[in-house]
Amino acid sequence: MAPPTRARWGLLIPAAVLALVAAACGSSSTTSSGTSGGGPVKIGYFGALTGNNSPQLGININNGVKLAVNQYNAKGGGPKVTLVEYDSQGDPAQAPQLAQKVISDHTVAVVGPAFSGESKVADPIFQQGQVVNVTPSATNPTLAEHGWTYWHRIVGNDSQQGPAAATYISSKLNLKRVAVIDDNSEYGKGIADIVASSLPTSGATVPVRDHIDPKATDYSATVNGVNAGNVNAVFYGGYYQNAGPLLKQLRDAGNKATFVSDDGTKDDGFVAGAGAAAANGAYVTCPCVPTPSTPSGQAFTTAYQSAYNVPPGTYSTQGYDAANFILAAIKAGNTSGKSINSYLASNSFNGVTGTIKFASNGQITPPEIEAYQVQNGTITPVGVIS
Repeated sequence: MAPPTRARWGLLIPAAVLALVAAACGSSSTTSSGTSGGGPVKIGYFGALTGNNSPQLGININNGVKLAVNQYNAKGGGPKVTLVEYDSQGDPAQAPQLAQKVISDHTVAVVGPAFSGESKVADPIFQQGQVVNVTPSATNPTLAEHGWTYWHRIVGNDSQQGPAAATYISSKLNLKRVAVIDDNSEYGKGIADIVASSLPTSGATVPVRDHIDPKATDYSATVNGVNAGNVNAVFYGGYYQNAGPLLKQLRDAGNKATFVSDDGTKDDGFVAGAGAAAANGAYVTCPCVPTPSTPSGQAFTTAYQSAYNVPPGTYSTQGYDAANFILAAIKAGNTSGKSINSYLASNSFNGVTGTIKFASNGQITPPEIEAYQVQNGTITPVGVIS
């Protein structure tokens, strides 16, 4: 995932970010020693908790992280851990300064960044500061291509999700004329481009390719273009805040094309924004497989509901697993970013979502992509695509 407001970054890191890297490293003489004065080991959550950029997705992740830390401390047997919450509001403009704060706080590892755009500007700083970061949700494929050795991702990426979505639309749903729309963000445009380029390989065409302004509320120009394209499916790359209203406006204009979106739309806010009647029958894809009905999955779901009075949300389980892998490293006596990173590289972890083992580029193998459908107002899993 990546938040709706996103600038595209190339291979060159902006000078301002490099300056922050230098400043952060200059202020972090105890970063690789983990704790100062023998206090608790600090780990963090880094991502949106407030603001307009999909905060509910961040809250879901943070809840999973908090649950893991609370359970770890209650059980004992290792160094005490303190969780620090770094609310980026999903904004890449805020991420560099916040990443610097992570280092100056002597936080040795973070679950996050939650979104792809903030990852691109925060991860160079984490790399220089030797801060382990494990994202449960940032799916832009290029994050694995920068050589960041302190970066990890425990879900599949959009180069896997995009083709899976295209195959599902064309082969499983047998829909051959697809409008592809996105919110022009790093994440939304990225996955939409992949879907658009993948559809022809499975026998579909893309007669409409368009973008919306995520700050706008009137999508009539896009709706008119979709209607004129005589399509039988619409794929939207972006987030639930815009996906819901876009679908509502499509239905209000008489459009009956099957609506398909991505993991950024997998939130109850999508159904609320579209209205249950309009949302019913829509699909979303996600590298977040449902919490399994295994003993560990059932125990996690019970503990999560007890702690928060709601069932686990999108990426809650992945946040929990990411935190627990880090906590396993700490329990084994690793209290610096460098030693935690070595532990993650050389060990696997049996989490709720399955066995997690990182490849040399920080990604897991093999990933799974799940399809979900809105049924009676509820986003319901309907099967693994890949």
